[in-house]
Amino acid sequence: MLILQKTAVDSMQEASSQNVTMITCTAPVNIAVIKYWGKRHEELILPINSSLSVTLHQDQLKTTTTVACSRHFQEDRIWLNGKEEDINQPRIQSCLREIRRLARKRRSDEDPSNNISLAHRLHICSVNNFPTAAGLASSAAGYACLVYSLSRLYGVDGELSVVARQGSGSACRSMYGGFVQWKMGERQDGKDSLAEQVEPESHWPELRVLVLVVSAERKPVGSTSGMQTSVKTSKLLKHRADCVVPGRMEEMVSAIQRRDFAAFGELTMKDSNQFHATCLDTYPPIFYLNDISQKVISLVHRYNQHYQDTRVAYTFDAGPNAVIYTLEDHVPEFIQVVRYCFPPETNGGEFVKGLPVGPASLSEDLKTAIGLEPVPRGISYVISTKVGPGPCVVEDPNLHLLNPEGFPKERT
Repeated sequence: MLILQKTAVDSMQEASSQNVTMITCTAPVNIAVIKYWGKRHEELILPINSSLSVTLHQDQLKTTTTVACSRHFQEDRIWLNGKEEDINQPRIQSCLREIRRLARKRRSDEDPSNNISLAHRLHICSVNNFPTAAGLASSAAGYACLVYSLSRLYGVDGELSVVARQGSGSACRSMYGGFVQWKMGERQDGKDSLAEQVEPESHWPELRVLVLVVSAERKPVGSTSGMQTSVKTSKLLKHRADCVVPGRMEEMVSAIQRRDFAAFGELTMKDSNQFHATCLDTYPPIFYLNDISQKVISLVHRYNQHYQDTRVAYTFDAGPNAVIYTLEDHVPEFIQVVRYCFPPETNGGEFVKGLPVGPASLSEDLKTAIGLEPVPRGISYVISTKVGPGPCVVEDPNLHLLNPEGFPKERT
């Protein structure tokens, strides 16, 4: 259960000026290792199978959201990545409605003294520090951050993952750090379809994550429409949900708890492959992977084959970008392998962003074993990160995205 921290209240009071009450929070990206694909209830976003993910560290990948409340605001408004969007979008409204309902219930039950009126309008401003809608779980971080920020503004605690799920299914998993499972649940009202932490971010300190950014473009088929078509047309999807995922969930939890990378990596790759197989089994088929994605898959298998050991593992969400899991000791060499296979521009920007990566040299035997024709600029850049914590309050009022009047600051 997520508990309201006193510091959130302190930060909010500091931001109360000119009758505008404001709070800023951040939330993480999560990358599923057992995939969610397909809903049994569209409006409540109830999945056809359980899923499990790793929360990535916010030092590298996060959404930041500021929410402000004032009696002077004429209407609810939202700005995403510098552009005003329609706040009447149904999923945004679901989250707003549910948080306000919980706030009303809390006040009637125990705390009538909260001085933030639920009748006051909201201004919301949110930014990602990574490409939006390119298969990097931007909606998960975005809705988790929205729900967490609103909960801190209104003093709501409790099972917030159920609320975040109504914005974006995988957002419920971004409400926690570490390793998180989304239990599909059985109830028709969705009250038991929620996220639970399997292990905290401190559980497996050697685990590292490399995001290989193949394309930062918006994907051609969005996740929502893709899932709908798969549920209607793919028999493989039903078999996966009913017969494969339940066993894999148990195996994955066990592998994480044992810190067994070989078991974790093999399961991760198999599940990614099966998810994309269901996309191909969809009619008409959906292609999220491109030629570079397929070369990354081949590279990982050849690398592991060379060492006769599962040292690295790939997974792909609904987009071409590869997410690589490995252990800290293998990062320098594998990054060098990526450079060798996908030579970056020599005069371009930083190729590896995030956690620093030491130098490494490649043996001729390894180069021969990989045996792939280099593809210059096939990978735009790499984000080096690790497992991280769940949402948190930003204490520094200078980092609010809204100015004291409650409007977006000029972005530099």
